[in-house]
Amino acid sequence: MTVAPVAVRTDVRPTLERVLVHGVTKLFGRQRALAGVDLDLRAGRLCALLGPNGAGKSTLLGILSTLVRPTSGTVEYGDGTLSPPDVRRTIGLLAHEPLVYGELTAVENLHFWAGLYSVNDASTRAAALLDEVGLDADARLRPARTFSRGMLQRLALARALLHRPRLLLLDEPFTGLDRDGAAALARTLAAARADGQIVVVVTHDLEAIAGLCDHIAVLRRGKLTLDEARTTPYSGTELRDRAAG
Repeated sequence: MTVAPVAVRTDVRPTLERVLVHGVTKLFGRQRALAGVDLDLRAGRLCALLGPNGAGKSTLLGILSTLVRPTSGTVEYGDGTLSPPDVRRTIGLLAHEPLVYGELTAVENLHFWAGLYSVNDASTRAAALLDEVGLDADARLRPARTFSRGMLQRLALARALLHRPRLLLLDEPFTGLDRDGAAALARTLAAARADGQIVVVVTHDLEAIAGLCDHIAVLRRGKLTLDEARTTPYSGTELRDRAAG
């Protein structure tokens, strides 16, 4: 089941230079998913959120997206003056579920979401994004329920980018993509970073983000065990070393 967001205007986009996570803890009953996480996310950086399964990565991404409430702690977006609707309009989310409607075509899905987000240039924007993610012309006119996993992932990425978000949150975005799709996604991430977006990627595919990320955060059992940023991107070897440490 998908949940439609509140319609918002995007003719003037809010700016977002920084997201600060302060002491965020999340409990599910007696199970602790996150324990006092602090994180400083900056515009123009790509943060690789790494760690083993069950470390709390998807939970933290859910909190950053405003879809999950922390048990304690806060997330501060920008200078703290943005209203909740303005915060949400800055966010693009690619989660495990593609959040598209199976009976609609790729083009119809993007037009539907464009209407909810008041994207002024919907047709032009949708066509450009479908080109960018590499969804071919024939596929664009088919119901999304007929898509392969990789095709759904491409459409979901286009949906997440549609309203030109300033905070881009991606959970295992390379899943199901072939070599061409992975290369197209890497180009999209590089462009997002160059455009000054805040990009956070949860992935186990370290080679796919090698040369792209300049901020690494590692979670283990809900605790942040490494938080490191620099001016130059990390190589695949450096990412593996940080993730293993």
